Amino acid sequence: MSADPLAWLTSLEGVPSAYAAARDGIDVMLRDRGLRRTSPETTAESLLRGAHASAALEGSSSSLTDVREGTGDEIAQDALRVSTELLSLAPLLARTPLQALARIHALAGSATLPADQLGRPRDAASADRLRGLAELLTAPTAAPALLVAAVVHADLATGAPFASHNGLVARAAERLVLVARGVDEKSLVVPEAGHLALRSAYESNLRGYREGGRPGVQAWVLYAAEAFAAGAEASPLRRAAE
Repeated sequence: MSADPLAWLTSLEGVPSAYAAARDGIDVMLRDRGLRRTSPETTAESLLRGAHASAALEGSSSSLTDVREGTGDEIAQDALRVSTELLSLAPLLARTPLQALARIHALAGSATLPADQLGRPRDAASADRLRGLAELLTAPTAAPALLVAAVVHADLATGAPFASHNGLVARAAERLVLVARGVDEKSLVVPEAGHLALRSAYESNLRGYREGGRPGVQAWVLYAAEAFAAGAEASPLRRAAE
């Protein structure tokens, strides 16, 4: 692996400007919508909205009200269980990413998977892929944290290293990168809702990432910048300030 494994992405046409704009939009929203006045309840609401959106992308039919009341279907319950512990994993993601990813999967799958599958890769190839992702997360990079989060998301979602719940893990990991790298320390952006709002593009660009070579990867990261902007619009801070 090169000293900066994401350097090639940051030099692609449109990527630097897209991510600078996405980060500026997030920073403005956090500053202008009253970051200093936020409470733990606001963070909890953001995580709740994220759990609902992630579950919907995974096939859940539960409404946000269902998730809020704890009456959602099995997928919604899985996503909600992840959200309750996610932020506590930010230090672990920075130090030992494999353990953080394993814990996310264990939380997501604990109601349905046997214990010997929780947090464990499906096979040797999946284990290698996870190690590569951990190396990416700990390697020095000049890439924006948002770009790192987008690549982590797509790699987990398309590589499917775990027995199940890979989509939930991927979206949770994306949010966690934003927290761990200081983009959104209080986790007030709802990137999962951004992907849900752009669902058709989300799904097609994930396919492109998996099958389309470098052009597919470039298309995904450009899409992801747009999704982060939509995730900022979905923040509970937006409603609180209206």
